[in-house]
Amino acid sequence: MTVNKTTASPVRRRRAKVGLGVGLGITLFAAQAAAAQGDAPAPDADAAGSATLPAITVSGERGNGFRVRNASVAGLDETPLRDTPASVSVVTRAQLDDQQAKRLSDIVRNDASVVNDYAPVGYFEGFAIRGFPVDLASAIRIDGLTVSGEQNVPLENKERVEILKGLAGIDSGVVAPGGVINFVTKRSANVASVTGGVDSRGSTSAAVDLGRRFGPDNQFGFRINSAKENMHSYIDGTNGRRTFGSIAADWDINPRASLQLNAEFQQWIQRSAPGYQLLGGTVVPSVKTTSKALGTQPWAKPVTTDALNLNARFDYQFNDDWKAYIAAGRSRTMIDDNSAFAYGCSYAASCAAGATSPFFFGANGDYDVYDFRSPGEYRRNDDLRAVTTGKFATGPLRHELTLGVSVQRRVVHMADAVYDYVGSENIYGPDVAFPPSPNSPGPSYPRLDAWQYGVFGLDRISIGEHWQVLAGGKEVLLRQRSWSSLDGPTTHTDRSVFLPQVALVYKPVNVLSLYASYSKALSLGDQAPVRATNAYAFLPPVESHQIEVGAKYDWLDRLSLTAAVFSISKPFQFADPDASGTTYTFVQRGTQRHQGIELGAAGRMTERLSLTASVAAIRARAVDSGSPAYEGHQIINVPALRASLYADYAVPGVAGLNVLGGVEYSAARNANEEGTARVPSWFVFNLGARYTTKIGGHRTVLRVSVDNLFNKFYWRDAGEQQGDAYLFPGAPRTARVSLTYDF
Repeated sequence: MTVNKTTASPVRRRRAKVGLGVGLGITLFAAQAAAAQGDAPAPDADAAGSATLPAITVSGERGNGFRVRNASVAGLDETPLRDTPASVSVVTRAQLDDQQAKRLSDIVRNDASVVNDYAPVGYFEGFAIRGFPVDLASAIRIDGLTVSGEQNVPLENKERVEILKGLAGIDSGVVAPGGVINFVTKRSANVASVTGGVDSRGSTSAAVDLGRRFGPDNQFGFRINSAKENMHSYIDGTNGRRTFGSIAADWDINPRASLQLNAEFQQWIQRSAPGYQLLGGTVVPSVKTTSKALGTQPWAKPVTTDALNLNARFDYQFNDDWKAYIAAGRSRTMIDDNSAFAYGCSYAASCAAGATSPFFFGANGDYDVYDFRSPGEYRRNDDLRAVTTGKFATGPLRHELTLGVSVQRRVVHMADAVYDYVGSENIYGPDVAFPPSPNSPGPSYPRLDAWQYGVFGLDRISIGEHWQVLAGGKEVLLRQRSWSSLDGPTTHTDRSVFLPQVALVYKPVNVLSLYASYSKALSLGDQAPVRATNAYAFLPPVESHQIEVGAKYDWLDRLSLTAAVFSISKPFQFADPDASGTTYTFVQRGTQRHQGIELGAAGRMTERLSLTASVAAIRARAVDSGSPAYEGHQIINVPALRASLYADYAVPGVAGLNVLGGVEYSAARNANEEGTARVPSWFVFNLGARYTTKIGGHRTVLRVSVDNLFNKFYWRDAGEQQGDAYLFPGAPRTARVSLTYDF
């Protein structure tokens, strides 16, 4: 019997579509044509291209390992990182290559403040920074402009990945308090390389990186990247494939003006793997395998995610002190999701009597299987901003002034999906085939149309040689319309708010900076899941507040040491069960407060040893929620302590050979809102090597890595998505080999 889902149903991430078509073919053709133009040698990867970004720009210099010197954060002009009153970490291109990263989760492990937060295999990944989920509507950026976060942003054409932790700067608009992840695109340069890779499960990948500068005084340039990946997952039945192509173009119009254009396309097709849930709502499953796919059905299809990201930027230098830029971007994703999904336990015989909450698996491991079909999930982000920066003096005070305006739009279209129960299985038993639901999804229609307009300014005032004051803010006007059903009423939100940002920086000596800052942010409210009594409704926007103090110290001009103490608060959004425990309403009530300390180090310990290390200790609590069971303990999926270390050692006596390695640690995490179930703490060790040589006079790099060296079983993610808690095991031991050849 087929039962239409009523009180319990699977909850999915919502995503989007854009056609990829012949993107890879065009890219490869262009690569071949450009390669025929000449044999200009490729520069070192560390030196290939640079970018100046409106949100976060970080620059470093070769020979300092993982250390970077300057940054442009929160609307500030490029400034020494130690003088910036914010916590920023950077994953360089060298780290991306050495860790053979294909997706963001491969590299954010280098930062202890970042954890997975609902990141199933076969879907785009979710993350949390400082314990707050990353805002997919506005916190994922490419070249400082917002993109639809419902995608796995490709890494082949990225120069680095920057993570701003805590409340974002005044030019960031409406964004959640955790932070911002910004991907910086490679710029044009005389480079040409091919990379091939394979892993121990049979996955294969190939990538091309080709760039040229040409024309009078090399005023024109382009950078083309393409990739093809066949993915063999560690979870049975979830193999997939990925195709990617991009182009970046540069035009130095004259010594004062320049133009950048960027376009990238990616299609990701992969079967999904739903997570486990607590048994009876209180017990972590005792499984020790990572290969089992729950709820597998022969009629389920791979999830298809098509993504297109476009942006452009024009820079103009008025004189030595004043400059401006205008930037625009559009990002679209379209997702067709036709899956079998394991969720809850309402209809299995062991759960029908109501002994188990329908929102979790049964105490004996029983779970329900749903036919989940949600085609044509469409999301679009548009971003336009104009900014001018300048330097001047008023008496003894030196000013660095930033002024800007911005317009951003977020559009979401979704159909009324099929969420129908088709049968029940057990996590310890064999797969059982069930017929699919006879129902069909409804038409796609608008769910959200949110505009935000902003005017912002920030003045960095230097007082003598030791003191700096930063004062500014942003006036934001948010106009939002949302719909919870095709024929339902429209919910209007019109809100204007001023978001201040102030900071004080003290430099007792040139290599040490101490700072204190306060900032306020506005973010869109979460969307209620389909099984809530207010299904699909978007909650009102919320305000967040942050206080942070920190210190930054450069040791012997080769190792950067950082420390930060912070307190962040925002309204608590959660699933509030009714008296029966069988339904709930998604609400905003009370306060969610995270307090913590972060320690970091990046750079060279010796001439041969470089490292990046971080530690994060966070106390995350809910207060005044009206639900005592949710208070007095750590918030779900936020470890009280996390640490990460990654090192690169140049082996003496063997030119070109470097040994790489790292270790990650996570304390135990609560796996439900009530704090009655926990996943245990874990250590994971990773090992690798890089050998650089020349073949036929061309630079060649062989990389080998083994992640999860001791094949540790652990729960990497106990995240909650729109009121539902899931458990995802970490990947087992995986070996990877890649070869990069410059031509």
